[in-house]
Amino acid sequence: MEKTELDQIAGILCSKATLKQDIFKNTVEQFQEMKKVAFNLVEKLKDKVKDKDNRIVIDYLEKSKYEFHITLAGDILIFNLHSNVFKFDENHSIWKTPYLGEDEKRGFTGIINVYNFLADSFRFNRINDTGYLVGRIFINSENHFITEGKRKMGFLYTEFEKLIFNPEFMEDIIENLMIHILDFDLYAPLYEQVSEVSVHQVKTTGDSIQLKTGKRMGFQFTTDVKVK
Repeated sequence: MEKTELDQIAGILCSKATLKQDIFKNTVEQFQEMKKVAFNLVEKLKDKVKDKDNRIVIDYLEKSKYEFHITLAGDILIFNLHSNVFKFDENHSIWKTPYLGEDEKRGFTGIINVYNFLADSFRFNRINDTGYLVGRIFINSENHFITEGKRKMGFLYTEFEKLIFNPEFMEDIIENLMIHILDFDLYAPLYEQVSEVSVHQVKTTGDSIQLKTGKRMGFQFTTDVKVK
């Protein structure tokens, strides 16, 4: 029997949609494991800090199945699992590796995004404050992963064909992200950027003027993986 367009559509759905569902299911499972690693790390860190200065806030908060927070004094790391599956851009260098050359399905991944916010942004409900993407973790159906981001996130975990996402790597990644945000200080904005305040801001802020606050102005990655 001659194949029709419907047969073609059904074939694509059965292969690509099934693949994406498998990848997302796998990424969700790894994310749940990452939550356990993060919680244990936070508890260990609390023990190391509590006797030195009890004013330092260290906390873990599970927001949902797809999000958790780590508070480190004045900073919050937000780990967010994206609900979609992505494919690396066709010009990405990763396609030149034998690992993807053997099977292009390996180039489809789930993504965990990690953002850095000021803890006071949430404490005082400063909804105009900005957070910054400090890292991304790409995980495929075979549990291979790479990362993008600042400092070690940008160069330590780049061998996609060799790296398998496991609790040891999860712990290492979280620790490196912690170190990065603690070194990533809050800069005072330029005078010109805060020289005007609206009546609305003054009337709705209560005890403090809620000027837009973030650690940096114009912060962005110079090399982001494009998605399809």
